[in-house]
Amino acid sequence: MSASRPSAPIEMESSQSPVPLELTGNQFRRIAELARREFGLELGEGKQHLVASRLGKLMRQQGIFSFRDYYQRIEQDATGGALVELIDALTTNHTSFFREQAHFDFLVEQVFPDWKRSGPERIWSAASATGEEPYTIALLAREYFGAESSSLPQIVASDISTRALAAARKGIYREERFQGVLTPWLKKHLLHGEGHWRGWYRMRPEILAMVQFHRINLIEPLPEMGSFAVIFCRNVMIYFSRETQELLVNRLAACLQPGGYLFVGHSESLSGIRHPLQHLQPAIYRKRGGRR
Repeated sequence: MSASRPSAPIEMESSQSPVPLELTGNQFRRIAELARREFGLELGEGKQHLVASRLGKLMRQQGIFSFRDYYQRIEQDATGGALVELIDALTTNHTSFFREQAHFDFLVEQVFPDWKRSGPERIWSAASATGEEPYTIALLAREYFGAESSSLPQIVASDISTRALAAARKGIYREERFQGVLTPWLKKHLLHGEGHWRGWYRMRPEILAMVQFHRINLIEPLPEMGSFAVIFCRNVMIYFSRETQELLVNRLAACLQPGGYLFVGHSESLSGIRHPLQHLQPAIYRKRGGRR
């Protein structure tokens, strides 16, 4: 986390006041500025009610009864834990298995065939939320290459939310997260819950073992992780400013090996920002070089 903290005084209600149902304009602007600086998160004016609701819930859970006291807690917390709790409260980790199916079709039809010749490659799910995306990749790879194949990819998954990562590591999901009827090939990689767990599925241990989860803040300098043949960074840049998007895309491009692929969300576009990648088809980009 950034070491800088806002030093301007907070003019808020007394510490004996109940948690406010709504933020004042000044309070909301302070939270929005903090979220932008620390996480790259853009909170427009239309988000004020949502932020107030989630922040109020967080404050009640912590037994804090004024915005002033809560903000001072963030300023004084040298561990960065309070900031992590804040981003957990403000972010929505909505996802599902096989979301934006065309990307996974491309992976199986255009990318995996080359790996049968080249050996194992590395994939990074850079905004993995609660794990559906990296586990989708693991499930497809396991089915395509076979359980004992030496071509099974190494999958790294990351998110800024500790809450989302904790859920992802468990690998337990409701049936509806799989978007429709579970096919026989998919069911064989899952453990079906019974009793009060009926309607839930858990990834088999061999699927869980294919994914390594890490907490990474994408707007901070990226840790040294080596290069990747494929990076998924989907449906997260829509929350960033254009300047932050450009910075992130170029950082991701530097992590791609020549010929590597970047997948972004179908609601996202790299048009209007400078980057070194070649556009292949909607929401799929490639770094020049490599075998093709």
